[in-house]
Amino acid sequence: MKIIQNNIQARNIKNAVVTIGTFDGVHLGHQAIFKEMRRLAKEIGGETVVVTFHPHPRQVLAIGTETLRFICSQEEKLKKFEEFGIDNVVIIPFTKEFASTPSDVFIHDYIIDRIYPAVIVVGYDHHFGKNRMGDFQMLNKLGQQYGFKTVQVEAQDIDEVAVSSTKIRNYLWVGNVKAANQLLGYPYSVQGIVIKGNEIGRTIGFPTANLDIPNEFMMINNPGVYACQTVIDGKTYDAMANTGLRPTIGDRAEGDFIIEVNVFDFEGDLYGKTLKVWFIERIRDEVKFSGLETLKIQLEHDREEAKKILSLSRI
Repeated sequence: MKIIQNNIQARNIKNAVVTIGTFDGVHLGHQAIFKEMRRLAKEIGGETVVVTFHPHPRQVLAIGTETLRFICSQEEKLKKFEEFGIDNVVIIPFTKEFASTPSDVFIHDYIIDRIYPAVIVVGYDHHFGKNRMGDFQMLNKLGQQYGFKTVQVEAQDIDEVAVSSTKIRNYLWVGNVKAANQLLGYPYSVQGIVIKGNEIGRTIGFPTANLDIPNEFMMINNPGVYACQTVIDGKTYDAMANTGLRPTIGDRAEGDFIIEVNVFDFEGDLYGKTLKVWFIERIRDEVKFSGLETLKIQLEHDREEAKKILSLSRI
């Protein structure tokens, strides 16, 4: 996959089949668009092109930044694009000046004039340009005017729920990772550097890796215990994670969320390493216990429950 930072270079792409968007999560709806793009590109002997933006528009425009969270990082998003068969990614720097570009001018100046699209493919609810005024109807008229084909991919429904990044964020926010994973089409994950904790878990036989995760990716806001998996030195390990305040230990201030991971059957030092953790299913809410011995008994039950869940699911 070719990553193009200056989309003037995209003029060399043959019979470009283009889509446009932020694609947070690269969920099943996005994957349906990519599948249609691959089909069309094969049909006309062309290449697929994703036009995306960085940083995210909401970061630049300061819209809802107090609660702004992302399902995946830019790096993870690019990996997913490649995984789902995209040939080229054009990254447009998003600025306040760029945000003021009218919808038709954006399509003409950034897509038609620089990529020469043969086809533009969008989702069922796609909007673009200043104040998101552009829609498929406008795109279709521009296509007739400038000679490119337009294709709209229908909404993807899972159990009668239309797939969207917003729905996935809402599921993750309350800890319903199982529902979020259904819409993503793969397990939700977080990645962070393992930092020193107070090592109390080690004293009761449940050593944990405490992850330092940037706030914009701290998506799960509902304290709880989750069945997870992680990969260390190329080997997959079952695990369970606690997200929240550790009320039994009582060392966290209100709102000071952490993610700590107990990796099953692993011995070794993870401090300073980057650990990626896939969340499979929520086990229970976070609870304040009377003491460490009671907590240990509950964690033993949690581990057995996590193993049952993970025996039926593998990343």
